[in-house]
Amino acid sequence: MSTPTPASATPATTPAPKATPATTLAACDLDRTLIYSPRAFWLESADADAPGMVVSELYGGTPISFMTRRAEALLAELRAASVFVPVTTRTVIQYRRVQLPGPTPAYAITSNGGVLLVDGVPDAAWAASVRRRLAEEAAPLAEVTALLTDPAAAAWIEKVNNAEDLFVYAIVDRAAMPLPWAEQLEATCRALGWSVSVQGRKLYCVPHAVTKSDAVAEVRQRAGASLVLAAGDSLLDQRMLEEADLAFRPAHGELDEAGFVHGNLTITGSRGILAGEELLRLMIAAVVGA
Repeated sequence: MSTPTPASATPATTPAPKATPATTLAACDLDRTLIYSPRAFWLESADADAPGMVVSELYGGTPISFMTRRAEALLAELRAASVFVPVTTRTVIQYRRVQLPGPTPAYAITSNGGVLLVDGVPDAAWAASVRRRLAEEAAPLAEVTALLTDPAAAAWIEKVNNAEDLFVYAIVDRAAMPLPWAEQLEATCRALGWSVSVQGRKLYCVPHAVTKSDAVAEVRQRAGASLVLAAGDSLLDQRMLEEADLAFRPAHGELDEAGFVHGNLTITGSRGILAGEELLRLMIAAVVGA
């Protein structure tokens, strides 16, 4: 679904790194693209033959997200050859739990594009531009939240969360959630200027004004990037992939279920945590080729 092109943001409030004459920007989604929970490993080999793994995230002291050791080494290689930009629907707090190899990225995009971190600090100019678009283009957050807190949906919605007053998401029982209800929610949200995405047990309702693609375009301009690579697996990543020069997605996730293809897109041959490894190889090859 297309959304309006944002107005140019005012200058950054924190210093941005200086660009080189031929900068490649590598924008990469996190969950089920780069890092994986045990439910998403999808390993078909015996346990003894599984790849070595490293912990990428702790929650309450418990490891919950991982990448392979080889993927960690490949990510370090990609970071050395490009401006690597983590791009996630996670809030800032949730993103800061993720431990990736190397120093703090010069740029990171969280909250589905609603927050731009520059050297780890939220950029005030970008935040102001997003808030202006929200006020002009989307129905209020409370109106959409009411759709998820409706007592009629209590049988399959376990919890509703406000994500930094930018969007809302619910923890759902997928098996109990009726398809007609989900379809009606999507239609209603569309009319309100919002979109719906279901990822695992999370159901996201996100305004069209809050997009990863717009934030990546902002970083491209600030970094002076001549080439943009993008990788992701969900419907919330689709426009970011479409607008990249070269795009990559794993053979799993919402986009795979929807059969998403595009002229600039390469799809992995593997799925699960091994697809994360393959995506990094593909992106490194694209940087070298450029």
